[in-house]
Amino acid sequence: MGIDKDIHQVHFQNEYHRALVNILFTYGWVMEQIKNLLEPFDITPQQFNILRILRGSYPNPLSTLQLRERLLDKMSDTSRIVDRLITKSLVKKTISSKDRRLVDITISDKGRKLLQKIDLRQNEIDGILSNMTESEAETLSKLLDKIRNVGE
Repeated sequence: MGIDKDIHQVHFQNEYHRALVNILFTYGWVMEQIKNLLEPFDITPQQFNILRILRGSYPNPLSTLQLRERLLDKMSDTSRIVDRLITKSLVKKTISSKDRRLVDITISDKGRKLLQKIDLRQNEIDGILSNMTESEAETLSKLLDKIRNVGE
């Protein structure tokens, strides 16, 4: 099925418009697939993103500002998501030793163990793109990078 049939739209202004609508529609579809895969673990895609960022920096803590800079979804309320992860004991928050106005966030042992369980389902996560070859996935990634490099 093409984007035309998926959204029941026959005409687009041009191919750029069609591509942009397709990217937005596909983003929503991919996020729904990821949400469904994460549902048994009782975390959202945004929480998953923060946990993975913190695991990548472990054992070094990150501030909420550093987390926000690395998030996939820049519109997320980082502090609120971190607070929910604290409630679930998946991350720890401490006052920064370098600047007492800042807080340091680190992933907890429970958070790392949860990510290890999710890692066991990596094939399912990768399977979201199973309709394309690895070479096609590489080409897609390069094209998406090209979109974001406008004006460089």
